Amino acid sequence: MQTEVFSELFPLMSTANPQTLEWLLNVAIEHEYPAGRAVVMEDAWGNAVYLVVSGWVKVRRTVAEDSVALAIFGCGDFFGEMAILDESPRSTDVIALSPVKLLSISRERFIQILFKDPQLHHRMLQLMVRRLRQINLRLQMRSSPPAVKLAHTLVTLGESYGQESNQGREIFNIPFKDLAEVTEIGVEETTKIMEKLDEKGWINIDSANNIIYLINFKQLMNLAGRV
Repeated sequence: MQTEVFSELFPLMSTANPQTLEWLLNVAIEHEYPAGRAVVMEDAWGNAVYLVVSGWVKVRRTVAEDSVALAIFGCGDFFGEMAILDESPRSTDVIALSPVKLLSISRERFIQILFKDPQLHHRMLQLMVRRLRQINLRLQMRSSPPAVKLAHTLVTLGESYGQESNQGREIFNIPFKDLAEVTEIGVEETTKIMEKLDEKGWINIDSANNIIYLINFKQLMNLAGRV
C-alpha cells in the first residue's frame, strides 16, 4: 500500500507526516479473518491497534452467556486504542461480521510514533472525542421512537462507511440482531421498521449480495432528525 492511499483510506492518518506513514506501513502486520471469527477477545491485554482495510466488524460485550453488540466499524476505522493507552485488558470482543482485512500495529511501536508525530497524536484524540460525542447523542436519543433511532444508526453507518453506487449508498447487510442491539431497540421492532423502509423504497435489502442500499438518504436523515 502506498503512503498516499494509506492516508486517504484512514482518517486517523490524514494529518500524519510522510515519514510517519512510511514507518507505520513498514511495521504494520496484515491479517485476514472470515465472517464470524473473533479478531480480539475481551480480557486479553491490549497489545496492538487495528485498522480496518476492508470488511465490517462489530464490537460486543459479553455478560454471563449473553453478548450484546455495542458498535459497528467499517473500512477506514480503527479500534484497540483504549486498551493500549491505559495498559489494561480489553473490555470488549471484536468479531468479523464479513470477511475482513486488517492492519495491526504493536502497542510499543504505536506509542513510540505518537510521541514522534504530534499531528497524529492530536488526530487520534479528535477521533476519540468524536466517538464520545456519538455515544452522548445515542444516550440523548434513548427516549426517541424506535424508527427515529434506527434511521439514525443507518445514517451514521452510511456517512461513516457507505460506498456510493447507482442505487444509493451501500453498506453491509448487518444482521438485524446486531442493528437492534447497537440501536438499543428490539429485534422484532428492527425487523418491522427495516421491512417498512424497504417497502417505501427508502432502502433496498439485497440479501443475496449482503448489501443494504440506502436509496433515499435524505428521507432517512429527515426521519433521524438530522436535517
